[in-house]
Amino acid sequence: MNLLAIESATNLVGAAVLTESGSAAERSHQGGRQHAELLAPAVQEVCALAGLTLGDIGVIAVDVGPGLFTGLRVGVSTAKALAQGLGIGVLAVSSLDVLAAGSAAMAGPAGAGHVVVVVDGRRGEVFTAGYRFDGGSPGPDQVLDPAPACVSAPELVTPEALTQMLIDRESGPEEPVLIVGDGAVRYVHLLAAVPGGDLERADQVSSPSPLVLARLARRRLQAGATPAAPAEVVPDYRRQADARINWEQRIVEPGAGPGP
Repeated sequence: MNLLAIESATNLVGAAVLTESGSAAERSHQGGRQHAELLAPAVQEVCALAGLTLGDIGVIAVDVGPGLFTGLRVGVSTAKALAQGLGIGVLAVSSLDVLAAGSAAMAGPAGAGHVVVVVDGRRGEVFTAGYRFDGGSPGPDQVLDPAPACVSAPELVTPEALTQMLIDRESGPEEPVLIVGDGAVRYVHLLAAVPGGDLERADQVSSPSPLVLARLARRRLQAGATPAAPAEVVPDYRRQADARINWEQRIVEPGAGPGP
């Protein structure tokens, strides 16, 4: 089955295709706030590179976050619209899992060990989760499924709180911890205080890779995961949109005066 993966949870916007024959194609761009403008061309490019049309796609994988509100909305909406039009299912994948899988794939024979994924949530907050990989890298063109390796559930915290959590971690400061994600890049000045913290690969694994997303989705499908109907797929925002929060903060509570 040919698989199309759509990635737009962070500033990176892209798509990847895995074909039935095992070939792969990937295109990505640093989107800034141009997720909508860049995603459709990326999808067209990877299909052309793979020698496929959209009609040849059998399943769509999409990063549902957490991440940027606009990026998630664009990516999930695009995946749902394409799947609805093609009459196929959608496999939702967490951005934190994609980053963790990418870290494990780069680790080499020694294995990734303890990995903490940090996604920039803006407004002075980060989305984070922890993983512990006991085995080595699965090798080229393959990924480990990080879900069984998750040791700390995804949460939304301040970078200061995350830094303190890692300093106080039960495993002890002598254990190395690999810290990746665009949140790690942005708040490296804080996370550098973590004993045993390894931030050298934060830049290399700063955004979820469309191709890693595709390979992780393929692995889960082979393990028995069932794609959902397009209408059932929703983004994992983990909080309200900035626009809604800003609007609600402007509302004067009933009975309150106009202020000084």
